[in-house]
Amino acid sequence: MARPRRIVLIRHGESEGNVDDTVYEREPDHALALTGAGLRQAAEAGGAVREMFGDERVSAYVSPYRRTHQTFRELRLDPAQVRVREEPRLREQDWGNWQDREDVRRQKAYRDAYGHFFYRFAQGESGADVYDRVGAFLESLWRSFEDPQHPPNVLIVTHGLTMRLFCMRWFHWTVADFESLSNPGNAEWRTLLLGPDGRYTLDRPFERWCEPVPYGATG
Repeated sequence: MARPRRIVLIRHGESEGNVDDTVYEREPDHALALTGAGLRQAAEAGGAVREMFGDERVSAYVSPYRRTHQTFRELRLDPAQVRVREEPRLREQDWGNWQDREDVRRQKAYRDAYGHFFYRFAQGESGADVYDRVGAFLESLWRSFEDPQHPPNVLIVTHGLTMRLFCMRWFHWTVADFESLSNPGNAEWRTLLLGPDGRYTLDRPFERWCEPVPYGATG
């Protein structure tokens, strides 16, 4: 099995929805673009990512949203070294179709009280739903490692919640662990590094906004 040396997860740059939550009433979530600041964030991240990969080959997976495709383009990786695929299972948590700002704010308050992992948005998804489809993607990713010619690097351009759930699934974190973590900032990344013992470790932790409070011994 040709497991990659590193798996890089990067969040999209600042989007229109990050600066104006009324835009969801006029535009579909998947169609929202990066702001000027978001384009600059992605371009700046690209310098570090290109240095990380050097001249090594990369297998890239991109969420089907406009802002993630724009982020990937701004990374400016060498197309001769990159195999890129759109991967719908890495999309943002679905909050419903045309979103009413006041309704979403009310539901966010409900989610904060109920729990980010279990609360399901009306007409949308819960964090647990996203966890399940991320788990399905991971099964496909592991199968791809059976190719002896698999590139030594994997790049995943996605969303903050999806990044946390990917790591939760990969490292077998508990729900309490997940609930205690904050999303990374726009165009921030985390890297899973393959160690000499055959195990992956995270290059740096997600920030915690509280201490996890597990229900039982698994915490």
